[in-house]
Amino acid sequence: MALVAHIDSGKTTLTESILFSSSYLSCSGSVDTGSTTTDFLPVERERGITVQSASIPVQWKHWTFNLIDTPGHADFGMEVESASRVVDGAVVLLDSVEGVEAQTKGVWAQLNRYDVPTRMMFFNKLDRPGASFRNTLLSLLSHRFHPNPSVLTIPIASFDPVRYTQGEPGVEGLVDLVTWNLWKWQGGQHTIHPLPRTIEELQESPLFPTNHPIVPHLPVARTQLLENLSMFSEELMEELLELPSSPSAYLGVDEKTIMPHLRKATIEGSTLPIVCGSALNHIGTEILMNYVGELFPSPLDLPHEPQDRNPPVRLLAWKVNWDARRGWMTFVRVYSGKLTKQSVLLNASRNQREKVSKLLLLYASDVQEVDELPVGSVGVILGLKHTRTGDTLVSIGGKSEQRAVLRDITPPPAVISTSVIPRSHSDLEPVQNALDALTRTDPSVRVDTQDGQLLVHALGTLHLEIVENKLRDDWNVNFEFGQRRVSYREGLTDKKPDANWAKWASDIGGKPFAVTLPLEVRPMTHDEKGDPAWDGNLVLGPTGEPLPPPEAIQSPRLAAIAEGVSTALSNSPHSGLAMTRVFVRIGKPADDFNPTPVLNAATVAVLRNRIRESPVGPLYEPYVHLKVSVPENSFGLVINDITEHGGVVLDLGEDSGSSFDGSEATPYPEEGLYIPPEWLSPSGSRDSRWGKRGATKHVVHATAPLSRMFDFSNRLRALTEGHGTFEMAVAGFKDVLASRGLEILKEIGRA
Repeated sequence: MALVAHIDSGKTTLTESILFSSSYLSCSGSVDTGSTTTDFLPVERERGITVQSASIPVQWKHWTFNLIDTPGHADFGMEVESASRVVDGAVVLLDSVEGVEAQTKGVWAQLNRYDVPTRMMFFNKLDRPGASFRNTLLSLLSHRFHPNPSVLTIPIASFDPVRYTQGEPGVEGLVDLVTWNLWKWQGGQHTIHPLPRTIEELQESPLFPTNHPIVPHLPVARTQLLENLSMFSEELMEELLELPSSPSAYLGVDEKTIMPHLRKATIEGSTLPIVCGSALNHIGTEILMNYVGELFPSPLDLPHEPQDRNPPVRLLAWKVNWDARRGWMTFVRVYSGKLTKQSVLLNASRNQREKVSKLLLLYASDVQEVDELPVGSVGVILGLKHTRTGDTLVSIGGKSEQRAVLRDITPPPAVISTSVIPRSHSDLEPVQNALDALTRTDPSVRVDTQDGQLLVHALGTLHLEIVENKLRDDWNVNFEFGQRRVSYREGLTDKKPDANWAKWASDIGGKPFAVTLPLEVRPMTHDEKGDPAWDGNLVLGPTGEPLPPPEAIQSPRLAAIAEGVSTALSNSPHSGLAMTRVFVRIGKPADDFNPTPVLNAATVAVLRNRIRESPVGPLYEPYVHLKVSVPENSFGLVINDITEHGGVVLDLGEDSGSSFDGSEATPYPEEGLYIPPEWLSPSGSRDSRWGKRGATKHVVHATAPLSRMFDFSNRLRALTEGHGTFEMAVAGFKDVLASRGLEILKEIGRA
């Protein structure tokens, strides 16, 4: 399972709490002191953020989890992308003060992209001033995360009823609505108490002080949970209908009756379980892990190949790392069979043999060597020379259908670049080798050459800084980075080409070759969606279906043409920019005697010539969504700054209910759902002093060019005297006006 969330939501802290609660650690570390288990890189401990996903097996009761802690910063979205591809379930954290944030929507979309149906929400930081269980739940509905969230635990801010009227923050207990237990925390220790099964006994229970506001609310919450769950289970509905009509009837339903129906609905994605707590204080961690064990699927619960006596080995490489002592470390998920060390595998994605040297289980930075990795496990292989992220590895000599490539991992598009300048001529080759190794470990880094310059493209400014650190620290090469530049794109005009544009003839080594390529090329229409695997272009195969990347294509001739298309689209002959929004359909290659290198060279030549004969196409610039929270006295200044820098304001308000990108999405309805009252989180209510303090800020939603937002944090700090905050997320590429296009061409030296 993976822990995913927006940055600073508490993923690493929750991981540390899980390791402590499972007795893996004798004491938990802290992000602030740089002592956590999964943030072990020096840059992670210096900055207090996660920059790479870390895997660690966790033993909890009679379950074994493969836990993956992921980064929350959008610049390291490739790490979440690869983790989302191999997990069977995910725990999504929300900061209970902020609710749904920019990158929360990003990681949710990544889970959707890789069809991860089983998810659970953990409302974290309920002990912080301004935290609100109700508002966090409503943010899920307003941002359309799931239509049927099911609250499994209810927080108790304090066992002193007076604290509810004072609006003080805190969480001293949790009520588990399924097991019908009360968890109390005091002095760092917790106790578990079964709750009475009738309303009368509950009201007189010594577990709560007299007149505690939570007591009459608990039967209502459990009743709503069971009624909602019965909507997805006829069997449970029949059992509930057979209960007596007394108000206490639902309190007597045993957890063994509820859990199978809750598990089925969770695995199918029909409901979204919600638990809560404070990871920093280990509140709610054990309840979370209990529900992960009860509700999340095992590998055999999901569609899989039959595991008979000797099933074929089939695994996916979801991450590749370089270690100075161990060499190349390939992280894999085993989908079939049992992988043993010293075995020989076939890389089905690249049609190359690989020898397994050693097998490891990774405990963050610590390793344990093992003899085998069974089906469903996550581990590390040492000794693979050619495998990259997303490659499929299978047994040698298996049936052809067993060699089918598993679904690949698609890196997000790069939006920023810089030149890499070796310090001397002798440093050029080491720098090129280091960049090649870096792209193997991080496929979201793209390297190309334009006008004799080495360019490295990344997902953001922080990503570029990490790339620079890795080149210096991991590969010890001498270079300088040039000025940061936005990664622009060029489109294709709709000028019709000559009738014979796809024909190519040349002499190679004194031997004539003539090729007619089965290509259809045109600009994409507005209703066509680009493929991230082809950098926003749309490349179809002979059947009309989207083609995977060239290295994943089984037919050598088709792969050679696809590789040529990829090369030609990576660099426009007009501007040197990567091409985007180009439609290419590759027909069935002719059964001639032209070798695959000739097909590749011919494709590059004719496609580049096709682009060259057209005028310079529309230019595209990366845009970002902004959500800015500012004090009232700085409201106008910030709006003026955004508009002066090419931005467009989408929405204004004290607390905008629109989506982060300003779109007016209709929230999921609240009818039929359990929505807790506002007083449940005293410090988050509008009447508390914390709530009043938070209501003084105004929210601005805007979209703006990334190139004008590099120094926005400094500008915002000056305009608001340090009181403004903002979130930024990539909004994709937008075509620009002719005047702006000329500015871009001048900026890159092509006008």
